Amino acid sequence: MYAKASPPARGARALPTVRADLVARCLDGLSLGDAFGECFFKQPYEGIRTRTLPPGRWRWTDDTAMALSVAGTLLSHGRIDPDALARAFAARYAEEPWRGYGGGAMHLLTRVATGADWRLEAPALFDGGSYGNGAAMRAAPIGAAFPGMPAFAAAEARRQAEVTHAHPDGQAGAMAVAAAAAIAAGPEAERPVGPAFVAAVVPYVPPGEVRRRLELAQEIASDRFGAATRALGTGALVAAHDTVPFAIWSAAGHLDDFAEAMWRTVAGLGDRDTTCAIVGGIVALTAPIPSPWLERREPLPRV
Repeated sequence: MYAKASPPARGARALPTVRADLVARCLDGLSLGDAFGECFFKQPYEGIRTRTLPPGRWRWTDDTAMALSVAGTLLSHGRIDPDALARAFAARYAEEPWRGYGGGAMHLLTRVATGADWRLEAPALFDGGSYGNGAAMRAAPIGAAFPGMPAFAAAEARRQAEVTHAHPDGQAGAMAVAAAAAIAAGPEAERPVGPAFVAAVVPYVPPGEVRRRLELAQEIASDRFGAATRALGTGALVAAHDTVPFAIWSAAGHLDDFAEAMWRTVAGLGDRDTTCAIVGGIVALTAPIPSPWLERREPLPRV
């Protein structure tokens, strides 16, 4: 399903090798979290309380569609090429516009598909650029590609975020998720857990509301779920600052158990496909994905 990254051109500065195997694992976790969380927009809350798996096929959304484009760009170019990524986003949107894209993304990608420059279109969204959670929901494969390199992953995440999210907070959310995934994918002996994991992410996030809430998150114990949802938000605003800190906090408390991470995250409600996608992309790098769950998810296309 996944190709290896192309080597850099002769004379170009050598880049870290993209870990295609970890990108694949991360995509499985991200897409499964996305599809699982999406089911609970339609399923009654009782299903979360009793931990009853949703019936039927779990279909993934735009979260996964855009992450597939991010992964494809990494594997083709060895890093994020923003122009190639913009074309990939627009092409995938044109093929399947019904995946659940937000209004801003639909407008921007339609414009890009007809030849507009994303450098002009992205800042024009929402009078200064989007600070939504869309750049964050697709960022985990970048950290998976560069395990143990959170600074590099965060910088690449900003490059991919700029294509659609000109606002600094929208970019900061993506940087936080990529850094978290890079830390998760790094050596197990060096991997912090719980609040210490959140604290390890903070240095790679620029000042702003995303970082401020991450700093709050690092002070909340892993078992204080109610306190976390109240202080951090769970994506009800569909903004990076009220989605990413909760998702990273939730992942940090369940790095050893994918299913538990999913159930705890979806219990926060809010933008549950996106919070579960972020958590799934991170925790898939540290814990096995239950096979019966993966069998329920809609298959992924070739990258």
